[in-house]
Amino acid sequence: MAFDLEEQEQLATFKAWWKDNGTIVVGVLLAVAIGVTGWQAWSAWQTNQVQQAAALYDSLLKAARVGDAKVLRDSGGTLVETYPRTLYASMGALTAARFYFERSDLKNAKAQLQWTVERSPSDELRDLARLRLAAVLLDDKAYDEALALLAAKHAAPMEAQYAALKGDVLVAKSQLTEAKAAYRVALERSDARDTTFRASVQLRLDALGE
Repeated sequence: MAFDLEEQEQLATFKAWWKDNGTIVVGVLLAVAIGVTGWQAWSAWQTNQVQQAAALYDSLLKAARVGDAKVLRDSGGTLVETYPRTLYASMGALTAARFYFERSDLKNAKAQLQWTVERSPSDELRDLARLRLAAVLLDDKAYDEALALLAAKHAAPMEAQYAALKGDVLVAKSQLTEAKAAYRVALERSDARDTTFRASVQLRLDALGE
């Protein structure tokens, strides 16, 4: 009997607590359920976005290989307009920029690279796009614009390449003393194992009388 009375007291206590807090508990449980469902839907949406972006990027790569400018333009346009936050959009823009540059279409090459500099979610891809855009500007004889880009903050692993290109721009501007200094920085910051890059920079430095 004592046990039954104890159970009844516990039940009464629970009922009283539920009366005061039941609505809150139900609300919390409902919010959690909605949150889980929402997260699952969001994850599925993101996965779908990435898959579609990947398919477009693959189409763009194939178009670049065979020289199909229309497919490349269409795939690249959809990538940057519909899936701008994916890495595929940035990589697609970089691929398109190379495609246009190799065909001396500097206007479109610059547009693709500028988009990547401004919109890519990846610091590394922004740094790479900035470097390539500076190279295009050098080819377009926009030397001061190129130098401004190369002066922007970038990751340490890119320092040697930035310095080497800065040297090239300064040579084009006939600022040879400054160019030598830039090439020396490129050598100092480069990986000793990257013998091809170092040899290229050394040749340029030697050509200036070093």
